[in-house]
Amino acid sequence: MMPENFQHETVLLQESIDAIVTDPDGIYVDCTLGGGGHSAAILERLSPQGMLVGFDRDPAALMAATAKLVRFSSQVRLVPGNFAEIDTLLTRLGIGQVNGVLFDLGVSSHQLDLPQRGFSYMKEGPLDMRMDPAQPLSALQVVNEYSEDELNRVIFEYGEERWARRIAKFIVEVRQMKPLQNTAELVEVITAAIPAAARRQGPHPAKRTFQAIRIEVNGELRILAGALHSAIERLAPGGRIGVISFHSLEDRIVKNVFAGLLGRCTCPPRAPICTCNARAVLALRGKALAPSDEEVERNPRSRSAKLRVAEKIGQGGQNDAANP
Repeated sequence: MMPENFQHETVLLQESIDAIVTDPDGIYVDCTLGGGGHSAAILERLSPQGMLVGFDRDPAALMAATAKLVRFSSQVRLVPGNFAEIDTLLTRLGIGQVNGVLFDLGVSSHQLDLPQRGFSYMKEGPLDMRMDPAQPLSALQVVNEYSEDELNRVIFEYGEERWARRIAKFIVEVRQMKPLQNTAELVEVITAAIPAAARRQGPHPAKRTFQAIRIEVNGELRILAGALHSAIERLAPGGRIGVISFHSLEDRIVKNVFAGLLGRCTCPPRAPICTCNARAVLALRGKALAPSDEEVERNPRSRSAKLRVAEKIGQGGQNDAANP
């Protein structure tokens, strides 16, 4: 049974599926299941011999995806887990190489729209923000237990918020009188910390701080580069990896990981001969793709999305994936 009110608008759906599904008999991994929208579209492209493996650390997402993909049940393996564990999870399933991997980063519409998950600055809810409700660290601990310097670091680095120091200072001052308990209280503190003139420009004053705390709670940026490398290692020759990111910090990591595997020489410019022995592992498949104007109009949350795709270099592009 699908969780009540589970809604998620799948972003860059056709573009991502067109990019990564190259072999209908292959094995594909959806590292961020969400409601199963991308997974369903992948499965539509596969033959009866093809397979889809999906991961998510949110039990509600796994439940929704299970219901959505029930008609493909013989071709699907859905596993609770963090995409940082891709190597371990595939090994546990008896799967070696795969033909395509998709990451759809960030928070889902479902998580944003449920006040009790605490992700949204637009709705009052507990200070939670955990993608995996079983993990110990939540926004409550970050907001009420991190030092002023730690809060400043998180808000500045992960939110790219110019008023990070003032926001951190205001949070610490308020919590000395009474711990912050919910998202509405946090929004009030953030709004008070940002000067009125600055509040009149740009996005909601709490947007960047909420993004930063969410990233800290879920370790989103800390685990991303390692997960990408593990996924690329698992790709069969000719297999493709697609990554949809929603803000510059994520996209920068994706771009840098891909760039580091293109085989470009890293020797000093004046070196007489190449000694770095750079070897190309990936080839880029075009430039980053953005949503169409029609998609942005239909789903404004897709506005900042970017899709980057790369292909594993190898001979023949044969399907070396081993079915479990």
